[in-house]
Amino acid sequence: MTTEELVANVEKALEEIRPFLNSDGGDITLISIEEDKHVIVRLEGACTTCSVNQMTLKAGVETTIKKYAPQIETVVNIE
Repeated sequence: MTTEELVANVEKALEEIRPFLNSDGGDITLISIEEDKHVIVRLEGACTTCSVNQMTLKAGVETTIKKYAPQIETVVNIE
């Protein structure tokens, strides 16, 4: 998979999860993909102060991204 395809697949995954975040007043932005296996995102809006944002990141965002791009090992939120 090329870097461009990887970015496109990660963006597709974020588009799938974005409506759930938007419904709670939040959003997510892809910042970068490091070494083709580490995704850096920024949780925004209500997601920044949500007490379960780490659970959302791992159970929701990371799981969805891995469905589209199985080679991804980690998803990290920067603040």
